[in-house]
Amino acid sequence: MTTALHSSAAALRCARLILLAALTATLLGGCGAIVAQNPPGNWRPVNAVADGDERRVLLNGADVVSYFVDGKHQQGQPQFSSRYEEVTFRFASAEHKALFDRDPAKYLPQYGGYCANGIAYGIPWGGDAERWKMIDGRLYIFGGQASQEAFELDEKTNLALAEKYWAEEVKGSNSFMQRSRRLIFRVPHYQSGEDLARAVAQKKAATDAGR
Repeated sequence: MTTALHSSAAALRCARLILLAALTATLLGGCGAIVAQNPPGNWRPVNAVADGDERRVLLNGADVVSYFVDGKHQQGQPQFSSRYEEVTFRFASAEHKALFDRDPAKYLPQYGGYCANGIAYGIPWGGDAERWKMIDGRLYIFGGQASQEAFELDEKTNLALAEKYWAEEVKGSNSFMQRSRRLIFRVPHYQSGEDLARAVAQKKAATDAGR
């Protein structure tokens, strides 16, 4: 019993040291990214980058209105920009900018534009503006094809998990601290990328066999 307690305490100390090292490396090497992803407004953290004089451009400048109106990804232009909660949004046209300005909340991507599959694990990380899906009139961004396919293995459950972890942990947090914490202290339902890839392959094989 005593040996087990000592082992547990040692493991916890080790995890804390790893977390501290990760946070230190982040602070030293990613100051620009920290500022970009953690605005002072009420909508944070966000999948944003610095671009020129703009400190926080959402989704590398993708036009969020285009997903809703045109059903496609489209890059915005600097001349058609708006700011919401200290985050810069770019649009492909003046018309799209006007739609956003009338009702910004309608066009916001879920989970700050981070990969929805990552948020289901409590990890605000990644998000490719070209990998997206509309679900019940809401915009969800994914980190890539593999992330989207993993999410769609059980979309209902993963949506519920993403909502839970966004509301309870990620929303309002510092993206780097939250990410580092959950990469070390993993959620109970954690699966590795290899596990998810196998599950996706098995589902595809089963689907093909049933045709």
